[in-house]
Amino acid sequence: MRIGELAARTGVSTRLLRYYEAQGLISSQREANGYRDYPDGAVERVDQVRDLIDAGIPTAVILDMIPCLASVTDPEAPVIARALAESLSARRAQLEQRIGCLSKNRDAIAAYLERATITS
Repeated sequence: MRIGELAARTGVSTRLLRYYEAQGLISSQREANGYRDYPDGAVERVDQVRDLIDAGIPTAVILDMIPCLASVTDPEAPVIARALAESLSARRAQLEQRIGCLSKNRDAIAAYLERATITS
């Protein structure tokens, strides 16, 4: 599929897709006319990359995670370097802390709304 179709299917701008490709997060083949041709799996990869970025993981770490992303459905556990495992563990701890904070804020808002009198 061409870059415009990938952008439409993922909701990610063509500019950002080119950036992901320059970072090595996605790849394409070039057609004879120079147009990019992305494989069908690019939609899933872009979605994974977006989810990881939204979770606060930098693209440099995502690049190291590419083998893990490719093997999410593979029953064999991927082999990763200790430094990457430590980096991901630290990132996970940060995410868990943020989730705890967000949950606390959600609960506070819910409690406030339960006690509040709503007027028009």
